[in-house]
Amino acid sequence: MSLLEASREQLRRIPFLSRRRLGHFIDGRVHDPVGGAYLPVVDPATELLIAEAADGSAADVDAAVASARATFESRSWKSLRPADREAMLYRLSELVAANGDELSALETLQGGKLREVARRIDVGGGAELVRYMAGWATKLEGQTLDNSISIPGPQWLTYTRREPVGVSAAIVPWNFPLAIALWKIAPALAAGCTVVLKPSEQTPLTALRLAELVMEAGFPGGAVNVVTGTGATAGAALAAHPGIAKVSFTGSTATGKRVGHAAVDNMTRFTLELGGKSPAIVLEDADLDQVAQGICTGIFFHQGQVCTASSRLLVQRPVYGRLLDKLARAARSMRIGSGFDPQTELGPLVSRRHFDRVMDYIDEARAEGATVVTGGRRALEGGWFVEPTIFADAPARAAVVREEVFGPVLVATPFDEVDEAVERANDTPYGLAASVWTRSLSAAHRIVPRLQAGTVWVNAHNVLDNALPLGGYKQSGTGRDLGRAAVEGFTELKSVCMAV
Repeated sequence: MSLLEASREQLRRIPFLSRRRLGHFIDGRVHDPVGGAYLPVVDPATELLIAEAADGSAADVDAAVASARATFESRSWKSLRPADREAMLYRLSELVAANGDELSALETLQGGKLREVARRIDVGGGAELVRYMAGWATKLEGQTLDNSISIPGPQWLTYTRREPVGVSAAIVPWNFPLAIALWKIAPALAAGCTVVLKPSEQTPLTALRLAELVMEAGFPGGAVNVVTGTGATAGAALAAHPGIAKVSFTGSTATGKRVGHAAVDNMTRFTLELGGKSPAIVLEDADLDQVAQGICTGIFFHQGQVCTASSRLLVQRPVYGRLLDKLARAARSMRIGSGFDPQTELGPLVSRRHFDRVMDYIDEARAEGATVVTGGRRALEGGWFVEPTIFADAPARAAVVREEVFGPVLVATPFDEVDEAVERANDTPYGLAASVWTRSLSAAHRIVPRLQAGTVWVNAHNVLDNALPLGGYKQSGTGRDLGRAAVEGFTELKSVCMAV
């Protein structure tokens, strides 16, 4: 079956796409966009138009925020017990898992993701995340404090309590549209907030289907609203909206800075999970077969379209050549094709625009003197496929070394001493993640505290756990997704002082 035939077959199997024109989801119902405009949703493997989604405006955002605000302030929402929200979230996790075939197919159609990856990570991991966050609904707590108030007279009772921050905006990227939407919706609902979700205009399908599942799980209509459209219009209006109490954004550092500036004008709380240029430091005692497998996963998983991708490889010189050979052989053997083919190991990039951006970085690296170890070309005719690419000998200030390519592009550099590797690893405006590869636990323990990164893996890369907070140092963001920190990020901490 050809790539085009595979995509058309999937389109026929998904009832959700029979409408083809998809409106916003506001107050529990589908709404046509105020301006009547729609944007194309295109399969990046075939360039096939698969649907059209509403091109949202500021007026659409106003309607969604009003719905979320009305629900948040309603007596029925405020009367829900934490255990009630927990039960609805648990039901949502079951619905995500039960609709896994449809959701994973939508992920592959709109973003080119491998179907099996979507099943395991986006659907399976997403359902587990919702179950994890469901438990937090009944476990948020304050403290009773022994006070030292010196005012004579009454006795004092002092304590703190956590309260939902209010209507929250969730702005999610195109690389993991379902998973990251759940990262933001689930803790917000667990904390007692309501949500307006804005997916990327390139990958809106799973967000809209998810909104239907939220309703099926028993949440009221305004608990989760979805406005689709561009970041420049719908996203900007949402980030700057005075009715939003908290913005949770995942995306590029450049866009994140604009979101943060807009939020600060209203003193809106915000969490920003932004770009990365994550180093992987390989010491000479490391198991090179384990390293080769881990680094290939770290950089070529989802075509390198991962914020924590291991895009900078720093290898101690005695094993540099051997490891580079292993990586090159593994890259050349990868099967490229449709995400619906279970044999495929590398799918397409998300769009023509992003394909052009990645190829520009590759061409610029060549021009700056970097050596192409393998790859560096377009793969297949039709669709936006790029060969897995490895560079060596790139100048330290080359764009491919300094900037986030967000594609299947690895830059390898040798080092002699560990201090040199740590210095190079930290020589970046980013600080999202890093990894260390060694058989020596003492070496790992010495290096980990020196790395300026929000997450450090040892003998692994791109491994997430729902209980481990995810976020970055420096220009990789502020605040954290996942874990207890994510739920508490959707709350305000109130202090109470009572004369008794």
